[in-house]
Amino acid sequence: MAINLDDPKKFRPLVGQAHQVAMNMLRPISRKYDKGEHEYPKELDMLAAMIDGLSESGAAEGAGAAGVRREESPTDAGTVKNGSNLASVMSIAEMCWGDVGLLLSMPRQGLGNSAIASVANEEQLARFDGVWAAMAITEPGTGSDSANIKTTAVLDGDEYVLNGEKIFVTSGERADAVVVWATLDRELGRAAIKSFVVPKGTPGMRVERLEHKLGIKASDTATIIFDDCRVPKENLLGSPEIDTKQGFAGAMATFDNTRPLVASMAVGCAKAALDLTRELLEQAGVVVDYDRPALTQSAAAAKFLQLEADWEAAHLLMLQAAWMADNRQPNSLEASMAKAKAGRAGTDITLSCVELAGTLGFSESELLEKWARDSKILDIFEGTQQIQQLIVARRVLGLTSGELK
Repeated sequence: MAINLDDPKKFRPLVGQAHQVAMNMLRPISRKYDKGEHEYPKELDMLAAMIDGLSESGAAEGAGAAGVRREESPTDAGTVKNGSNLASVMSIAEMCWGDVGLLLSMPRQGLGNSAIASVANEEQLARFDGVWAAMAITEPGTGSDSANIKTTAVLDGDEYVLNGEKIFVTSGERADAVVVWATLDRELGRAAIKSFVVPKGTPGMRVERLEHKLGIKASDTATIIFDDCRVPKENLLGSPEIDTKQGFAGAMATFDNTRPLVASMAVGCAKAALDLTRELLEQAGVVVDYDRPALTQSAAAAKFLQLEADWEAAHLLMLQAAWMADNRQPNSLEASMAKAKAGRAGTDITLSCVELAGTLGFSESELLEKWARDSKILDIFEGTQQIQQLIVARRVLGLTSGELK
C-alpha cells in the first residue's frame, strides 16, 4: 500500500492558519512572557475566541486539544479517515513552532480538555463544553508511576470528597476547572483510579504555589491541595464502576490521546530550531546539500542532515499515532513510541542547534536557547522517556507491568 506523506488537503488551510498565528502572534511575544514568568498572556484571549469560533463553525476540525474524540458516527462506519486527532497534532505542532509555553497557556485547550473529550459521556461533553480544563495527575513521590496515586475520592451521598495533593499542574491557577485523578479504593490498586472534574473555586481546593521553571515560563505550573473538597458525583468522568479485569486501562486511555499531542509539541519546537539554524548556517556559508552523502559534506552540514532525519522519524510516528486514534485502532504502543521519540529528538535537536549556532545559539538575541529550555519538559511530562520505553518494551514483548518493571 502506498503512503502519502503530504498533509491531507482538507487540513492544509488549518495548518496554514496555525503557522500564521505562530509567526505573527506567538513569536513576537515569546520572549516577553519568557521573562515575565506567571504573567498571563492577555493576547491569547482573542486567539482563543477565534479558535472557538472556527471550531463551532466546523471550519477547523480538531483545532487544539479539545478536538480529540474517538466515537464513531454512522457515516464513518467502515471508512478510513483523517480526523480530529490528526488535525489536532498538525495544528499544535505549528503553534509550537511559535511558542510551546503560550500554546500551553491557551484558554480551553488544556490537557484536561483532551481528557474530557476522551472519556466523558455525552451529557458531560455538553455540560463541560467551553470549560478550560487543566489536568492533575502527578503527586509528591508519585510521578511516572500514575498507578500509585494517593489522592482519594470517597462517595458521600451525592458527592465525592477529594483529599490529596497534586503538583506540576499545567494551567492549574488559570483554568476554569481541573481534571483530578484520584483513587476510590487504595486497596484495589490501579482499577480504582478515576478522574473527576473539579471547577475552580470549589471549597476545599486551593492553589498552594506556582513553580519557577527552566522553560515554558509563559505557562503557569501549580501545586494544588484538596482538603475535603466536595464535587458532584456526576463529575466523575466515565463509569464509576471499578472493573478489576480492565485494571488501569480505562484511566490510561486518556494518555493514548494526550501523548501524541505532547509529541506534536516537541515536533513543532524542534522544527522551529531546525528552520532558524538552517538560515544561520546559510548566512555563515554552510551549504546543506540533499543530493550528496552526508560524509562528503562539512561536519556542520552532516550534523544538520542527521538532525533533520531524526525529526522526520518523530514527525511520522506522531502522525501515525494520531491517525490510528482517528480510525479507532488501539494505539497505546504507537502513542508511547511517538512520545518517546519526539521527546528525546526534540531535546537532542534543540540543544544541537544551539551548538551549531555557537554564540548566537547561546545568546538571547535569538530564540534557540529558549527552545532548548522549553523542549526539555516535553520529554518528561505525560510520561517520562524511561516510562515510555518501558511501555513500548511491555507491548512488544507481550509482558505485563508485573512481569517487566
